Amino acid sequence: MQILRIALRECGFLRHNAMYLCCMIFFPILVTVFFTTLMNEGQPQRMPIGVVDNDNTSTSRSLIRKLDSFQASKVVAHYPNVNEARKAIQQNKIYAFLYIPKGTTDGLLSARQPKISLYYSQASLTAGNMLYRDLKTVALLGSAGVGQATLRAKGATDKQISTFLQPIAIDLHMIGNPWASYNLYLSTMLIPGILILFMFLITAYSLGTELKFNTSKEWLAMANDNIIVALSGKLLPQFLIFISIFYAYMYYVFGYLQFPHPGGVGMMLILGFLTVIASIGFGIFAFGLMPSLRMSMSVCSLWAMLGFTTAGATFPVFAMHPIIEGLSVLFPLRHYYMIYQICIFNGFPFVDAWFNFMALFIFAALPFFVLLKIKRAMLEYVYIP
Repeated sequence: MQILRIALRECGFLRHNAMYLCCMIFFPILVTVFFTTLMNEGQPQRMPIGVVDNDNTSTSRSLIRKLDSFQASKVVAHYPNVNEARKAIQQNKIYAFLYIPKGTTDGLLSARQPKISLYYSQASLTAGNMLYRDLKTVALLGSAGVGQATLRAKGATDKQISTFLQPIAIDLHMIGNPWASYNLYLSTMLIPGILILFMFLITAYSLGTELKFNTSKEWLAMANDNIIVALSGKLLPQFLIFISIFYAYMYYVFGYLQFPHPGGVGMMLILGFLTVIASIGFGIFAFGLMPSLRMSMSVCSLWAMLGFTTAGATFPVFAMHPIIEGLSVLFPLRHYYMIYQICIFNGFPFVDAWFNFMALFIFAALPFFVLLKIKRAMLEYVYIP
């Protein structure tokens, strides 16, 4: 009964404070829609590139048409020389250009190994790598086309030509994400990471405002000075809202957008529940360590931001410095992402991620180490702006 009364009191705070509405409902929905629509095509497409074609033959024009037909590349300009194309890259008009010197076709036909040059900017790592792949493919296609015509003129069969041009055939299997979609592996880390950030901040904020507005003694009195009852009642509405938002995010990306999830719905529900209670638990723990609205929210912000780096989605943790690799276990987002990868994305059994499940349980239990300090702070501390 006391928990319910405190929860109703907290609902009044939630209703009259726009901070809660924005950080618990509006911004999470906005972030989810923003990231999933930002990368809805899976990969960057039709990125601008240029061409310097000093050969100007049917063969060189054929190479340019093939380059323009690739999904990631779009030839937007022809330049008279390399200097003009280089300036275009510096002005961010194009990401790369292909330089075909005069005499390239003659060199191909006479087997003199002519050179064409590929220039691409690595200021944007993704764009640079994808355009390098397309430019290199076009260069190989040009030499293969000439070789194919030469061998066919000598009477070789198609099988003989294929064996000569590609002695080893590669059988490539992209497991889990055959579309190489950035949306599948970035949105499933960025959006939960931001939701965890909001849970950290709102938990610390709600506790800190009790001190700021001098309502902490009234709050504890409603629970007969039982800090466990007081915290349970205060955080119950937030837990219900956050878990609803988290499950709504999962339904949107795995149900509506059809992100692969061979691990099944049950595992997703367990992971969502553990993530929410672990995030709220860490927020309580951060406030208990430093019972100050400003300091606890700063710690929560820092911890959430570092979690994006140590999650391992963009750069593998095992390739980081050993100290950073060891410290990565201190961030809830790392364990969320590992469970998602192992049990949901790849469909492996629960036992393969037992350590990460245990870690989330430990984060959820952290408040028990600071309960007495939080109670003393609510009864004795004076808020200092």
